[in-house]
Amino acid sequence: MRSPSTARAALGFLFAAALVIGLTAAVLPRTFYDDFPFAAHWVELLPPYNEHLVTDVGGLYLGFAVLFAWAAWTLERTLVRAVCVAWMLTATLHLVFHSGHLAGFGTADAIAELATLAMLLAPPPVAIWGVSAAAARPG
Repeated sequence: MRSPSTARAALGFLFAAALVIGLTAAVLPRTFYDDFPFAAHWVELLPPYNEHLVTDVGGLYLGFAVLFAWAAWTLERTLVRAVCVAWMLTATLHLVFHSGHLAGFGTADAIAELATLAMLLAPPPVAIWGVSAAAARPG
């Protein structure tokens, strides 16, 4: 159902995902590289380790977490659209990169990784749809 609560749920999911990824990469960059996601070791299959790059990625994700929380709190249409479009661009480029770099992954891990990355593209349109519906309703 189209509603502000649908938009908040989608933005909340993206906030949680960005927060977990961002905190792990920013605070524990070596752990992020060696074990992410949750001891699946997908990141380490794309060597070499670079602490600077990993902590920068953590900061990027934490920045998105802040914007998703802000958007969920205010449901300001312009903010929701902007953060969701920015996320879809970033997530699409991330998925395209990983789609072409699956050497070293077992079949199950390759499928799981691509499915997980693709799943992160679903909530933004839902959030945009939710705030658009709320704005279209007569007051």
